Amino acid sequence: MTTRTAAPRAAIYARYSTDLQSAASIPDQVRLCRRLCEERGWTVAEVFADKAMSGASQLRPDFQRMQQAAMRGSFDVIVAEALDRLSRDQEHIAGLHKRMRYLGVEIVTKAEGEISEMHIGLGGTMSALFLRNLAEKTHRGLEGRVRAGKSAGGISYGYRLDRQPLPDGSFTTGDRVIDAAEAVIIRRIFMEYDRGRSARTIATGLNRDGIPAPRSGGKGKGTWSFSTISGNWKRGTGILNNELYIGKLVWNRQRFVKDPDTGKRQARPNPPEAWITEDTPALRIIADDLWSRVKQRQGAIREDILSERAADPDAPQIERGHRPRYLLSGLLTCGCCGSGYIMISDSRLGCAAARNSGTCTNRKTIKRLDVEARVLDGLKTQLMHPDLVAEFIAEFHREMEKDRLEAEAGRVEAERALSKVTKEIDNIVTAITEGMFHPSMKAKMDALEAQKAAFEAKLTALPARSPVVLHPGLADVYAAKVSDLAAALNDPASRPEAVEILRGLIE
Repeated sequence: MTTRTAAPRAAIYARYSTDLQSAASIPDQVRLCRRLCEERGWTVAEVFADKAMSGASQLRPDFQRMQQAAMRGSFDVIVAEALDRLSRDQEHIAGLHKRMRYLGVEIVTKAEGEISEMHIGLGGTMSALFLRNLAEKTHRGLEGRVRAGKSAGGISYGYRLDRQPLPDGSFTTGDRVIDAAEAVIIRRIFMEYDRGRSARTIATGLNRDGIPAPRSGGKGKGTWSFSTISGNWKRGTGILNNELYIGKLVWNRQRFVKDPDTGKRQARPNPPEAWITEDTPALRIIADDLWSRVKQRQGAIREDILSERAADPDAPQIERGHRPRYLLSGLLTCGCCGSGYIMISDSRLGCAAARNSGTCTNRKTIKRLDVEARVLDGLKTQLMHPDLVAEFIAEFHREMEKDRLEAEAGRVEAERALSKVTKEIDNIVTAITEGMFHPSMKAKMDALEAQKAAFEAKLTALPARSPVVLHPGLADVYAAKVSDLAAALNDPASRPEAVEILRGLIE
């Protein structure tokens, strides 16, 4: 340890993760660390503790707060029960060690003692292997439950857990049975969709009838939406795509990977051959013929959408570049409920909540072109404020001056290069007149003469030196451009850029 005149100040860090330890682990860790501090003669400056937080993530509130305190010089040493309490990620623990070493803060643990590069390398590797092994064991355990027809976590709408007592006093886990009341709603959804109703219409009807939506806990909270019903057919989400309703349990459709920068999990699809499917006839709610008709209708709708896109490939779509289709896309909200105002027909805007879930009573619609015209008129009025006109003139002057300086820099460079080439030509001429001729001189002279001609042409093409003089009608030009905003939107060449600029002004 480094010798200090005063007792070193220690920061204690403790952590437990829900899958490995209990909340009681925190005071146990802190007690061990305090005892270590007493033995070393250190003063405990602060205690940092993260509860139910994974050691593979840096996004832990007290872990971040501890590092900020270290940067302020609040303590001299970090004390933990073991290195894996600080982090189980090799990269993270190495980064922490490097930052603390730079700040002059030591890391000491009850298990390993004073932490060095050797501990970082070996400890980080072991922690990473532990996490990988834990993930593999967890996945293997879940697969075993699925193959036994049990739940691997989470209960789909239409089912409830069936916990049966065991001889030792515990209860079975993962067994499901059909929830009769919710099964009625599932059959209603499938039959209404089979009759030609849209997912939006079905959702509106369910909300109108006061049917609790999935994840609402049966307490009337939450609302049905078209996405709850339609979901994503590729991922098997949504009421209409859940194969458990026909007695087939499909698992491992997707895996989750952690973004190293944000620490957030992202879903990645698994190939179909990695899926695990088990027959669970006791969980069937929907008959095969009804399921087949629903699948046929979904397929036909997808074909229609693909046909429309193929017929008009240049039509702007959300999937292509994520560019807003209309000037005000995503910027309008309902004055009654705050939901977005969306296109509900070819030409009219309406409340998204009223259309998609029926949870808003605002049924008023407005023509898209009318509201765009009103917004543009408002923009014109604001943009003609004298302060903004003056700012435009000043910015125009700055850009013109910038162009002039760039042209001047090009002139100086060309003049310098021309002077150099001319000097080389003069040197060759002098050498020839003094009798030092060589055949290679002719080729060199030809090349230099060509360069000289090019530089002279460049200088001739540059504008003459002159100060920037503002046009007396510049304010009128600005006013004309502002008044003609609609023309910029109607011009295919300038529309994309004009829309982005105008949306920025509106936002």
